[in-house]
Amino acid sequence: QVQLTESGGGLVQAGGSLRLSCAASGRIFSSYVMGWFRQTPGKERECVASITWSAGRTAYADSVKGRFTISRDNAKNTVYLQMNSLKPEDTAVYYCAAKRIGQLLGAMATYDYWGQGTQVTVSS
Repeated sequence: QVQLTESGGGLVQAGGSLRLSCAASGRIFSSYVMGWFRQTPGKERECVASITWSAGRTAYADSVKGRFTISRDNAKNTVYLQMNSLKPEDTAVYYCAAKRIGQLLGAMATYDYWGQGTQVTVSS
């Protein structure tokens, strides 16, 4: 069993930056894929960034490409999402997720473990 705990959300002005962290407890195997999702009221949760645990391969949604960077620290069992040049439309609850095996990005249903979410609000 894997437990995920996000931190680092908050309120920031447009153009600013935030870094989210996701601490994982339990055994993370080399086949795992980690993802950051976001959700706004009335919309489906979408994967904005994803990384393979072992090789560190990454993928991004077009909406955040060039502005967000996902990374991981295997020794600390932690995944990060560095968010730069934030826009009001980035406002959402951000969730960390993990799947035991599979492709980068992907739909919610492909992920096995979830954090509780952290609010990110970008003011204009």
